[in-house]
Amino acid sequence: MSDEPFFFTWSKQRGAEGLEILGGEGAVFETADGAEWLDFGSMIYSANLGHGHPRMIAAIKAQADRLCLAMPKSVYPQKRLLAERLLRIAGEGYRKVFFTLGGSEANENAIKMARLVTGRYKVLSRYRSYHGATMGALSLTGDYRRPPLEPGLVGAVKAMDCYCDRCPFGQEVSSCARECATHVGDVLRMEANVAAVFLEPVPGANGVLVPPDEYWPMVREACDAHGALLVADEVLTGFGRTGAWFAHQRWGAKPDMITMSKALTGGYGVLGAVIVNDRVAEAFEDETLLTGLTQYAHPLGVAAALEAIAIYEDEGLIRRAEKIGPAFGEALAAIGQRQDAVVFTRSLGLLGALELTLDDAQLAALGAALTARRVHAFVRKPERTLVLAPPLCVESAQLADGLKRVEAALAEVS
Repeated sequence: MSDEPFFFTWSKQRGAEGLEILGGEGAVFETADGAEWLDFGSMIYSANLGHGHPRMIAAIKAQADRLCLAMPKSVYPQKRLLAERLLRIAGEGYRKVFFTLGGSEANENAIKMARLVTGRYKVLSRYRSYHGATMGALSLTGDYRRPPLEPGLVGAVKAMDCYCDRCPFGQEVSSCARECATHVGDVLRMEANVAAVFLEPVPGANGVLVPPDEYWPMVREACDAHGALLVADEVLTGFGRTGAWFAHQRWGAKPDMITMSKALTGGYGVLGAVIVNDRVAEAFEDETLLTGLTQYAHPLGVAAALEAIAIYEDEGLIRRAEKIGPAFGEALAAIGQRQDAVVFTRSLGLLGALELTLDDAQLAALGAALTARRVHAFVRKPERTLVLAPPLCVESAQLADGLKRVEAALAEVS
């Protein structure tokens, strides 16, 4: 058993260890043993602004001095301003914001709203997905974390993935008719009573599965044809990770709801949100919105989000991720050409993955090799994938250095 007086998440407790982090700057964080690590995971896909940003620290301190307590129905200027800014980022057609504590709760409340708006009870998601750890969000999740905790939410159904490198429909690129998208429509028709379809624009933790350009517009059409709402889960992909404010914006399809957290505050505050369109907002003008959270729109989280958005804009970090994303992808592809253990590479913006042929023992060794080289990244055993997501502020030299360390770790274990 671990000697610590607290639980480690997603871990067997016997022998579990964590990094004692003391601080950091930019794409580097420091641990208690004096080591400096390259953060190629942005902590848990949240530290898009990097570590130790002085403006973020100052904004949180200022908010603590100004207002540090509120209740769900409290109104204060920063709360109103943040909602207005999020609606501006979402674009035309969106009207209201529901604040939450994090990404799981954002998806949880989107489920409730979808049920209330449509009068239906089913929700559709994909197998290679992760939507959160609360029971409703976990029921949407398709990966290994769901089955041990079933039964979950009644009416949670699954569709096959958009996984172009290993097409679940057996199609080659030359013969693909976007069966992954038409399949969603088939499931909606056969299931019936589906309130909403929940999709990560790019499933990140489950392998960085970048869809073809037609996928999202086709799913939007399928939802409209069968009366289901479309929810974009932008918890991991939002706020510049893929080179756009929200990843779904790259494909011109407008979801009915957008859920978010993580980089909403750059990881500096506890906050999530659901942005809803006119249809969803209108449904609650004369009907009760049966959702609520004690720490809804907590002032410290709101202040962190406001400052994070300002920094994304002032430092041009969204544009920067879009600009350097192709070079990042090319560097991953080059590693794949040199290393036999890499079977596929995928990326969009500063979110990338190396799909590997390594067995469980080799994957464990890869994690140890990355630790020895002081690189924080995600070795995903179920998907046999290494996922990389450096902060948007990562310097070019740091990016090159980190990828060099990654390749050296791969070469050591394969």
